[in-house]
Amino acid sequence: MTRKRRQFDASFKLEVVKMIRDQGLSVGEVCRSMDLGETGVRRWLAQYDAECAGGAGAGKPLTAEQQRIRQLEAENRQLREDNSLLKKAFGLLCTGTEVSYRAVAHLQEKAVSVSAACRVLGVSRSGYYAHRRAKPSPKRLHEQTHIRAAFAASGASYGSRRVMHAVREQGLRTGRHRVRTLMREADLRTTWKRKFVSTTDSKHTLPVAENVLDRQFDVAEPNRAWVSDITYIRTAQGWLYLAVVLDLYSRKVVGWSMAPSMPAGLVMSALTMALQQRRPVPGLVLHSDRGSQYASDAYQALLKRHHVVCSMSRKGNCWDNSVMERFFLNLKMERVWQRRYANHDEARQDITQYIVGFYNPVRLHSTLGYLSPAAYEAKSTAKEPICLSEIT
Repeated sequence: MTRKRRQFDASFKLEVVKMIRDQGLSVGEVCRSMDLGETGVRRWLAQYDAECAGGAGAGKPLTAEQQRIRQLEAENRQLREDNSLLKKAFGLLCTGTEVSYRAVAHLQEKAVSVSAACRVLGVSRSGYYAHRRAKPSPKRLHEQTHIRAAFAASGASYGSRRVMHAVREQGLRTGRHRVRTLMREADLRTTWKRKFVSTTDSKHTLPVAENVLDRQFDVAEPNRAWVSDITYIRTAQGWLYLAVVLDLYSRKVVGWSMAPSMPAGLVMSALTMALQQRRPVPGLVLHSDRGSQYASDAYQALLKRHHVVCSMSRKGNCWDNSVMERFFLNLKMERVWQRRYANHDEARQDITQYIVGFYNPVRLHSTLGYLSPAAYEAKSTAKEPICLSEIT
């Protein structure tokens, strides 16, 4: 069976290289998430490094102030990485809470209140007193270790149902109520606060498309129906807007783009990434809301050029694009609302890491039988029969 060679333009290659060089992602992570070959990506990296070494695009020497700023940025980045590593390591250690409880008892002997000690060490008073009353059995310690590891690996975002499926993949046969009890005792819970800013401007005179998708969210094949939308990310530097394209078949994010404003180019950039990655056949349905970006002439021309069928939600009806809305809610609960981004670059790096390093390859999805989008696509590909007409 001969596989058609994929072609990528220079702008797409540059975006992939920047994702690896500027945002600290590994070649393997990017290739698995975007379905690219490692040999080709490493060739792009070598070409980029050779061009930089040859003086292409070289600017003036940095001033002393610019060098100091670069040094401070590097130090801050290293401190954030070290702090994140310590938090993850502490959460994965089965003795982490035990050590904290012993520290609380020691501070209590030094006339420090239990409530103050628990607050500083990040443990609950109820958990501390429960620990003093009884010691867990070896079986309970074994279960708690797996549960803590699964919760920490999810970025403190999984509830009891997903934690249960995660530990079952590790060979621990336990029920949801048991997992929920152990999580409650260990004070493992997600915290988030909903915020709202409107990103849709449907008060325009541009033509809109019919609702072709009509809430048919269960799709039997990849690259048959996609959904897209825009959301906002709060940073200390101002709003950062995120456009995403998602394949309904596997709920995989196949394209995304971020910018400090919401022009039509934002959604076109996300769609271009998706088209470059997936190479869909003509007839793909792409659903969105009625925002001016999606109704613009430039965006519609891009759809027509690639033979993509445009579909739009009914006016003021968020349920027509509920799958996309749910992804944005998961993104914010599991990552954005747990962070305070200092600037746009920090937010870009973290959100890209969420998509490439967690959501696509790792996050368990209830609609997919508690498989990740990447695992679901890999499983379905393995089951596909070989078409004799494709063998040359």
